[in-house]
Parts: sequence; structure tokens; C-alpha cells
Amino acid sequence: MVSILQELKDIEIYLFLLYNFYMKELIKKNREIIMYLIIGGLTTLVSLGSYYLLTLKLLDPNKSIELAIANIISWICAVTFAYFTNRIFVFKSKNKEMLKEGIKFYLSRVSTLLLEVLCMFLLVNLLNINDKISKIIVQILITIGNYIISKFYVFKSK
Repeated sequence: MVSILQELKDIEIYLFLLYNFYMKELIKKNREIIMYLIIGGLTTLVSLGSYYLLTLKLLDPNKSIELAIANIISWICAVTFAYFTNRIFVFKSKNKEMLKEGIKFYLSRVSTLLLEVLCMFLLVNLLNINDKISKIIVQILITIGNYIISKFYVFKSK
């Protein structure tokens, strides 16, 4: 009985080590994508946090112009946060021309924002797909698009 328990303990240790090895390899292999998704989640929190702060303390979301201002400011805060965190933690950019790189980042995000608006219009207004489902589909596509544009255009290594 003791030897069976010891064998089970040895198997448990072996599986633990095996799991850790493969998880570390998987994480190492996909570090950039994992970091991109984490930063994306934090960017969403910056967007929501700045929007809620503005609409709770400074701006009235029931007034169309103030709602638009809150949305624009929260978008700028989120994209600015995304630029610096993607530059430092995801793509580890060493580009000395930060202004040029930053402009490319903002322009790419404006273009995917416009694409998002167009896709939502097509899916919801023309194809009559539920707006919540459409938003999820479009958000996934935009996230993938933003990653590809960032990797191969904004932060590409020379």
C-alpha cells in the first residue's frame, strides 16, 4: 500500500513538472499574443474608467455633445495607454522615432474604428443581425486586425 502511494506521489510530481514545462514553453512561445490580450483588457479598463469618471464628475451623458466629448476623451485615453503599453511590454519597440511611430499607431486605430463602425452598420442595419452578437464578432475581428497592423506596420522591426 505504501509503495502504491509513493508511486502515485511520483506520478503526481512527474505530471506537475511536465505540466509546468509545457505551460512555460507555451507561454514563452505565445508571450507577445498573451501580453497583447492582457494589455487589451487593461486598455478597456482605461477606456471605461475614464468614461465613467468623466460622466460621473464632469460631463452629462444625457446631453448629446457632452456624451460625444466623454466618448472621444475616453477613446484618446485608451489609445494613448495602448500605444505606450504595446510599445514597451508587447512589441518592445526600440524605435527612436516615437512621434512617427505614435502617429502610425493613432492613424491605424482611427482606421480600425471607422472599419468597426462600417461593420456594425452592415451587420446590424443591412443584415439584421442582433447588435450584441454583431459587436462581439466585430470586436474580435478588430482586435485581430489591430494586432496585425501593430505587429507588421506600427512596431515592425527594421
